[in-house]
Amino acid sequence: MSEYAAYILCTAPRSGSTLLCTLLTSTGAAGHPRSYFHTPSLADWREGLGLPLPGPAPDLDNLAEIMDAAKRAGSAGTDLFGLRLQRGSFEFFAQQLDRLHPGRTRIADRFAVAFGRTRFIHLTRPDKLAQAISLVRARQGGLWHKAPDGTELERLSPARPPVYDRNLIAQTLAEVTTLDQEWVAWFDAEAITPLRVTYDDLAADPVATVAGLLADLGRDPAQADGIAPQVAKLADKTSQDWADRFRAGI
Repeated sequence: MSEYAAYILCTAPRSGSTLLCTLLTSTGAAGHPRSYFHTPSLADWREGLGLPLPGPAPDLDNLAEIMDAAKRAGSAGTDLFGLRLQRGSFEFFAQQLDRLHPGRTRIADRFAVAFGRTRFIHLTRPDKLAQAISLVRARQGGLWHKAPDGTELERLSPARPPVYDRNLIAQTLAEVTTLDQEWVAWFDAEAITPLRVTYDDLAADPVATVAGLLADLGRDPAQADGIAPQVAKLADKTSQDWADRFRAGI
């Protein structure tokens, strides 16, 4: 199977992307995928990559320096660049690629010029209600990820108790549904057939899922042997209670 030089995890919040990114990194063969281009700000990209403040160099030189640093970080010493790209981050990032590599109508062609032969992976969570509830709870309570031993891995705001809000869940459900639909529309518009991965498959058998990804990317699937999840599931009885109440129209 021919090899890819890069892969893009095309996703939306609370789809299992952090779990997948850490698993791929732990294989030692798939780079270090992260959201290197999450916010629409070159200054934030530089800071996230540990780059010093730019000097008087032209803006395109600054952008090229950022892109080179991201490729090094996302490759992590391997021959494969990995990037997680949330749908909300997509438009600004695509615009920056156009600035660096102008004259290409297809955005996919810009990816190819920037990163080499690129595989697009669409990671989705079929249970959109569970995804929406997870996102609401993360935003409310501030905790986004924890380790299997319960240690907090990512907290973005002080802890607050969860508060059921049917209207907020409905709005968030529409939000995550739209984000997935936008990815599908873009794939169709660019005639891209992505590799499709679901949260359910990843949660049920992470080793087999990652092995399949490696094989598709032209790498040895045996590199997935022995990997283990480094991120724990946050859904609990409260999450299920909220889902039951929402479906009951309460």
